[in-house]
Amino acid sequence: MTDITIQNFESELLQASMQQPVLLDIWAPWCGPCKALGPLLEKLEVAYAGRFKLTKLNSDEQPEISSQLSQAFGVRSIPFCVMFVGGQPVDGFVGALPEAQIREFLDKHVPSTEAMEAEEELAEAEELLAEGDTEAALQRLQDTLAKDPGNEAARVDFVRALLELGQTAAAAEAFAPLAAKAADTLTPNPRLAALATWLRACETAPTARSAEALAQAIATNKRDFDARFELAQSLLAGQQFTAAMDELLEIIMRDKAWNGELARKTYVAILELMTKPAPKAAAAEVKKGALELAGRAHVEPSDPVLDQYRRKLSMALF
Repeated sequence: MTDITIQNFESELLQASMQQPVLLDIWAPWCGPCKALGPLLEKLEVAYAGRFKLTKLNSDEQPEISSQLSQAFGVRSIPFCVMFVGGQPVDGFVGALPEAQIREFLDKHVPSTEAMEAEEELAEAEELLAEGDTEAALQRLQDTLAKDPGNEAARVDFVRALLELGQTAAAAEAFAPLAAKAADTLTPNPRLAALATWLRACETAPTARSAEALAQAIATNKRDFDARFELAQSLLAGQQFTAAMDELLEIIMRDKAWNGELARKTYVAILELMTKPAPKAAAAEVKKGALELAGRAHVEPSDPVLDQYRRKLSMALF
């Protein structure tokens, strides 16, 4: 249990809630129901064994924070508890509720034991992927999905690992639950769309013409965009990402609109495949009602290859 002040609000509440749900108990020394609720919340923090973090805020000592949260939720009394998830205040309750009702509230926002175990296995798998041990990562990811089939991050990593190992059929089967979301143009998900592009390239690669035949077709006719795109797809399937983009760039420079801008869309997808996911613990900005307390922006070091190919695309388009 941590006491929240204006000095540690960002680190102990906003940033901490990027790692796990954080329940903020707003109380005051003169409040009788607060004195009844406090020990119960501490008991539940122990019972939930690290699945959420309990913090407390004395409204008399920290009126700025308590008043902003109260205004944001339209609440004028205490005890008032606010749940923070992913750097955002997402829900709350007022009063010294019975234990059963508090548990019901917590269970809406706190991950199950199985989900937490799955997240730990996912973190281990991502470390193995970063180290280049794809086969070991694949086993961890299988275990993660067995515990938590709806874990999208684990499923994406699982599909990527299968594609890297050349197991296209298994990758297609694993990707199936994400296919509709990847194809949704109303609420696009670039990461899933890029993975779908890579999967399609791997599926078509076995029937593609040889590299020599495609090179001959292109040498005969520089505007044989079908042959050049087929070559780019083969290179993408073979994980030669920059070489694939080089071929796609040749199409874009000659005809930006070819085949519904397919070359540009595929180029952008490859850039997405090469881009490392943002860190989960990045500081968030909170804006809910009157509450506007922001964390510091997290800036990842740039990748010179990605920067180079983004510039090439920009120059070709504009």
